[in-house]
Amino acid sequence: MREVRIGKHTIGPGHRPFVIAEMSGNHNGSLDRALAIVDAVAAAGAQALKLQTYRADTITIDVDLPAFRISDDHTLWGGENLYRLYEKAHTPWEWHAPIFERAHDLGLTVFSSPFDPTAVELLESLEAPAYKIASAELVDLPLVELCARTGKPLVISTGMANVAEIHAAVSTARAAGNDQLIVLGCTASYPAPPQDSNLRGIPLLGSLFDVVAGLSDHTVGIGVPVAAVALGACAIEKHVTLARADGGVDSAFSLEPAELAALVTETERAWQALGEPRIGPRESEREVRRLRRSLYVVADVSEGEEVTRENVRSIRPSGGLPPGELSAVLGRRFRVAARKGTPLTWDLV
Repeated sequence: MREVRIGKHTIGPGHRPFVIAEMSGNHNGSLDRALAIVDAVAAAGAQALKLQTYRADTITIDVDLPAFRISDDHTLWGGENLYRLYEKAHTPWEWHAPIFERAHDLGLTVFSSPFDPTAVELLESLEAPAYKIASAELVDLPLVELCARTGKPLVISTGMANVAEIHAAVSTARAAGNDQLIVLGCTASYPAPPQDSNLRGIPLLGSLFDVVAGLSDHTVGIGVPVAAVALGACAIEKHVTLARADGGVDSAFSLEPAELAALVTETERAWQALGEPRIGPRESEREVRRLRRSLYVVADVSEGEEVTRENVRSIRPSGGLPPGELSAVLGRRFRVAARKGTPLTWDLV
């Protein structure tokens, strides 16, 4: 089985789901709020915190042409100018060190999505243990190569991408000498409708590209990522905030702390429940198996007495002949006397 190690965590089918809490712009421009989100992520039990490392100038340019505005009918950001949106949503570079330090103090693995070489330089100075390639950056093969050459694992989101584009990104990373790859199914829609999640594609990602597969989820709630684990997702990424009511660029599709804690719990339960492709009794059923039905003597009988439905019945617990043998013993005679509550066995008739 494929496995990838990020920090102290091993990610793969044999390990509980790796839950990545994405802060994004939900700090709402406040370092104190950003640090409070770190605290909440740690308290919820997620293994990792993820940031986005860019400045408005490194992700776009300051122009107001139609191509640089989000369509007016967009649910969350309709009509927004890209530069202004990214100015509002970005995590200032000087915040990275205190956020990384707080995360380390709380035992969280912390890494980020870089959007240009200067971001990679900053994250390398902070000894980030991995890099996330955002969906829109998957086609930026020079950026993928730069991140891959650090030797750190790559987590690659595949929103909007076709098979050829995913293949190009994965091949670029491998050509750079990096085979530590986690590829996430993703729907780059904010929020994403559940019916567009196409979770059945997750095992296909894993097998097509020989990688650890997971899900970067932008739907509302935790139902979709829990279902994804049942289909083989080994890593789950979700946006988080302190409270959706506080607003923020990504708050509408972000989890609150209690929901994040539920995600951690329920995805682990889903993983534990996977089991193996076989049918048969489980060890945990041993006690109840002892109570399954069998044939018992239900009235005191004498030697030579006929077996009837009045003195032999199918009841709980086990110990006697299988209930399917009832027709085979009816009409026979008891070889010996038996008391009520005696399991019926072949040596009695």
